[in-house]
Amino acid sequence: MQVTIPTNKGNITIDNQVIATIAGISAMESYGIVGMASKNAADGIFQLLKFENLTKGISVNSENERIRIQLHVIIEFGIRISTVGQNVIDRVRFNVESLTGLEVEDIEVLVEGIRMD
Repeated sequence: MQVTIPTNKGNITIDNQVIATIAGISAMESYGIVGMASKNAADGIFQLLKFENLTKGISVNSENERIRIQLHVIIEFGIRISTVGQNVIDRVRFNVESLTGLEVEDIEVLVEGIRMD
């Protein structure tokens, strides 16, 4: 899907993949995030995604210039999950809204795993 923004000089179309990339990079910049997770539907195992596959752990739904984002993340052990989640939400919302000009209606952070180093 994509979002079309009408302007006085024409239309601007932003693909959901672009929004997912912005959200993924923003999430990875957040303290406590180790990576994005992709669920293997066959056996329910989550795997850590490499940077080039970052958007496979992100779902974006857009309707009437409003966006809903769902992020599947893996966090670092020893950090408060609620704090990491709120930081991700704040950073993703700020970056997506400031870079696209679109309003983010909802962001859901799903913690799929914890990584210990």
